[in-house]
Amino acid sequence: MNLLTTMLIITTALSLILMTVSFWLPALTPDYQKLSPYECGFDPLGSARLPFSLRFFLVAILFLLFDLEIALLLPLPWGDQLPSPTLTLMWTSALLILLTIGLAYEWLQGGLEWAE
Repeated sequence: MNLLTTMLIITTALSLILMTVSFWLPALTPDYQKLSPYECGFDPLGSARLPFSLRFFLVAILFLLFDLEIALLLPLPWGDQLPSPTLTLMWTSALLILLTIGLAYEWLQGGLEWAE
């Protein structure tokens, strides 16, 4: 067998095993919490006009911001092969410094405090 056939067999077998386990395991212990629909922590049968905390949105936006930071820093190892790696280092440092200053500002303003 060549390498491609071996890889296809292994990935197919691993996928089938993981699919079987994922369908089999949750059926072992069904309870009220697992069977109820998830509605962002709210009771799905209650009123739809409950006040929603804006801190949740702040934390979600901060998560997206730092997730975007990771996506922007992923090609950094290949930046060393560019004609001017010092320019890449300067842009990376500027991005990290700006995000660190923003994080410190949010922290000092109390934006990261979930409970008051």
